[in-house]
Amino acid sequence: MKKDKNYSKKEVHNFQKSRRAFITRSAMAVGAISIIPRHVMGRGFVSPNDRINLGFIGLGKQAGGLARSFLEHTKDAQIVIGSDVWTTKNEWFKSHVSRLYAEKRNLSAYKGITTTGNYTEILERGDVDAVIIATPDHWHAIQAIEALKAGKDIYCEKPLTHKIREGIDLVKTVKKTGKILQTGSMQRSWETFQKATQLVREGYLGEIKKVLVNVGDPAVPFNLQTQPTPEEIDWNEWCGPAPMLPYNERLAPSVSTTFFPDWRLFRETGGGILTDWGAHMFDIAQWGLGKDRSGPVRFIPPKDRSAVRGMRMIYDNGIEMVHEDFGRKWGVRFIGSKGNLDISRSYLETDPPNILTANVGDATQLKSRGNHYQNWLDAIKTRTQPLCDVEIGHRSASVGNICNIAYQLGRTLEWDPVKERFKGDKEANKMRSRENRKYA
Repeated sequence: MKKDKNYSKKEVHNFQKSRRAFITRSAMAVGAISIIPRHVMGRGFVSPNDRINLGFIGLGKQAGGLARSFLEHTKDAQIVIGSDVWTTKNEWFKSHVSRLYAEKRNLSAYKGITTTGNYTEILERGDVDAVIIATPDHWHAIQAIEALKAGKDIYCEKPLTHKIREGIDLVKTVKKTGKILQTGSMQRSWETFQKATQLVREGYLGEIKKVLVNVGDPAVPFNLQTQPTPEEIDWNEWCGPAPMLPYNERLAPSVSTTFFPDWRLFRETGGGILTDWGAHMFDIAQWGLGKDRSGPVRFIPPKDRSAVRGMRMIYDNGIEMVHEDFGRKWGVRFIGSKGNLDISRSYLETDPPNILTANVGDATQLKSRGNHYQNWLDAIKTRTQPLCDVEIGHRSASVGNICNIAYQLGRTLEWDPVKERFKGDKEANKMRSRENRKYA
């Protein structure tokens, strides 16, 4: 529904009724989705020679960077539509994409894009093959599940989900629909992280005793002051399933601001920097330990209830992972019986140094960041799993989400990574999910 006119109550009611009917039809159609020629069905099939039509949901700073990354591959993909609840961001994104095509002097591949304030219009379009979700965390699972049910492949920004139950549901929906989902944990594609985790898994550090993961603070309740809501944003739709929060520019900045938004700091809309960067660094820790489809079985918070570091996590094999600042900014330290390894986006070092020279990768490529985006596009065409599939993304997000619960409750939690439930703790199990606000 457009944002530039005043609608009558009847028109609003009809729009909402149509939107609910679309979601219901999509849900009923999940079991009927099959891979048949694109020219017959119009969706659900992309041949190796096709150019993948992309839709963007969420058009902030992250989407701008992602658009640039995906348009490095204009022979494989083109951006045809975008959606945001800010009218100004819709306008900016259209201009941004046009400029990117012009910079590449590839206007023959550019057929123009449209934008909309209602993301379900993207899901209804039969010519959209896949969607990139770059909205705030509290929207990820809802939009991803709706997109899957509408027959779209998905690239979803990390952390993949805001709540544990959402991740469980998302994994089930991917399996049921047979669609391809890549989590935006792009460190999986970087040579440095690939070599680091391979060194750990192949025993070059000996027996792993402990892992230190330095990322930011747990989430806190929303605490910003109320500011006037800009006319160009549909604030009710931005909050969506979250509580109706007061507007503040730090929470949801306009297109003209230079800073990244603070919605990630608050329980209502994110998981703190603990999940924001934890989705990257816990992911690397789990990958190195061979636990990226599982997780720790015990979470032990610090005795000081005000502490924002010190969470101890124990795996079923006895290895301990600690949320701890080891003095080298956001990164991971693997501690083994034969040596240690430190890894981040700016360093890969071992003690002793000769461990790093092990022949497990091309040392000349250690600065390469790989291509997480091409990996997803290739997976769509070949119908194979991408580097960071839905299960991996869900499990990495779960580590941070469980840490938030344990920090908040201030007590040891026993976690069953198979059943994905806490043992003997009803309060903690209730916190695996949330009650979404009825806002339509």
